[in-house]
Amino acid sequence: MKTFKLVGGILTIILSVLITLQSCAAGVSNALDGNGEIGGTAGLFLAIMMMTGGIVMIASRGSEKRGGAIACMILFVLGAAVGAFGAGSYTDLNIWAVISLIFGIINLILVIRYGKKKPEKAE
Repeated sequence: MKTFKLVGGILTIILSVLITLQSCAAGVSNALDGNGEIGGTAGLFLAIMMMTGGIVMIASRGSEKRGGAIACMILFVLGAAVGAFGAGSYTDLNIWAVISLIFGIINLILVIRYGKKKPEKAE
């Protein structure tokens, strides 16, 4: 689990940089077209949520508690919701939102599977 959190955290940070670059381009395109869409802004929000989730994953990889995975789950799902609902003509944002949702579901599984308290040994 420690290795997954490290690799997943690094992967989401790298993806967030790519999402940021695409979102800036989509925002400029929306501004030049004057279409009133918010795909670029929603993409930046998703990128911030993914970067924050990746940092929390890396920071909490050595912890046996569930708090880090719960925080990551909330960040990824919130970012996915904003990205999916604000995509507009920026269709790549739907793909990034699904990837963020997948990371949220994985963190939910980590919370459920590894969050159970181990019974104390009787002496």
